[in-house]
Amino acid sequence: MPASDIIIKGAREHNLRDVDLTLPRNQLICLTGVSGSGKSSLAFDTLYAEGQRRFIESLSSFARQFLGQMPKPDVDHISGLSPSISISQKSSGQNPRSTVGTITEIYDYLRVLYARTGTGHCPQCGREITAQTREQIIERVQQLPAGTKFAVLAPLIRAQKGEYRDLFEDLLKQGFMRARVDGRVAALTDNLQLDRQMRHNIEVVVDRLAVGGPRARLAEAVDLALKLGDGSLIVAPEDAAAADRAPAEEEPAAEPDEGKKAPKRTRGKNGQGRPLRQSGRSAALGPICLHALRPELRAADAAALQLQ
Repeated sequence: MPASDIIIKGAREHNLRDVDLTLPRNQLICLTGVSGSGKSSLAFDTLYAEGQRRFIESLSSFARQFLGQMPKPDVDHISGLSPSISISQKSSGQNPRSTVGTITEIYDYLRVLYARTGTGHCPQCGREITAQTREQIIERVQQLPAGTKFAVLAPLIRAQKGEYRDLFEDLLKQGFMRARVDGRVAALTDNLQLDRQMRHNIEVVVDRLAVGGPRARLAEAVDLALKLGDGSLIVAPEDAAAADRAPAEEEPAAEPDEGKKAPKRTRGKNGQGRPLRQSGRSAALGPICLHALRPELRAADAAALQLQ
């Protein structure tokens, strides 16, 4: 038998009579039998009880004083047993989407564990997601091929339901002319109709630039996008996005014309042009996805420089 098997010898809990059993690990095991044959006595009162007792004993003496001493089940020997989880047969949860993780609330702790102690990697290229400063973000953008046209976008809505008419009106009043709605660039002057029962992604177009242009304008666009996007921004190359669009007959009526002018800009105290909107919360810089610097990637996969 493999060394990893769970070996039970001499189980005598309740109506069990010196039961010897070997259970393979990493497999789904079902205990069947008539009523009173000892199914629950073996699963809950023997295996689960011993697993919990060993887990409590592995804690510090300070923690054990609050948990108390758990009795040892009536069994001669159990080996290969790990800390165990027990779910009642009559669970109070009625949600059909419930899982072992949600019922036991382990899922909440796993989320915190992965978010705080885990190392994030890009799902497209597998590279590690690392934090970038403002200057590092600008340098990454300037590493794109010379003359590459791109748009700096600030994500505002991510997979949320609603029509967002007030949001579109507010952005238009503040000088923004375009937004990318569910992957499509649309003019805010058009009457955008969204299904309020569907989840949408909305990113406002902060500026449209080209690699090799004024660095000051790029820096201002990055700063504003980070403020609007709460620490996140997207740099989408226009040539990659155009290659991934649907045929002309499938284009929405709100698709912007290349001949339209860029968003209005005003002069600041330093004489540099900047978008009309200047408000927004300051946000910490997020990690940058380096795989987006490869221009051969499809825009839907890379989404350019995606800051999470």
